[in-house]
Amino acid sequence: MLAALVDGVPYVAWLGVRFDRRGDELTAVLPFAERLIGNPMLPALHGGVTAAFLETAAIVGLTWTALWDDMEAGRLAPDLGRPDSLPRLPKTIDFTVDYLRSGLPRDSYARSRIVRMGRRFASVQVEAWQDNRDRPFAHATGHFVMPQG
Repeated sequence: MLAALVDGVPYVAWLGVRFDRRGDELTAVLPFAERLIGNPMLPALHGGVTAAFLETAAIVGLTWTALWDDMEAGRLAPDLGRPDSLPRLPKTIDFTVDYLRSGLPRDSYARSRIVRMGRRFASVQVEAWQDNRDRPFAHATGHFVMPQG
């Protein structure tokens, strides 16, 4: 189901973002590719790629958390062959990225933390790192409208 959520957004699929699930913990993975470099002189990841990666991690993490109980109980079983059976994603209200250092030409990882999730609104923080989780290269805060129905 995670792959279907990600592959349904063409730009995210082009980035190559995937998710690693360990129990109820979800880590977004952005495998390095040359096309993701914004400044070849450094080289460094493009800022737009970093922002899209963080926003994707926040939206998928939020969706996963909202659906976790229903999926575990078997009340929700989307058919990957029918896109209309996939859950609707939250819509971004605002998303603020803090670039702490350059993203280097290597794989990147991100995890989101839900600050508040109600029926209509959610607030999420997300951070991205590469080699050392204690040294994030970017973090962000986003607010989202939750899908209804």
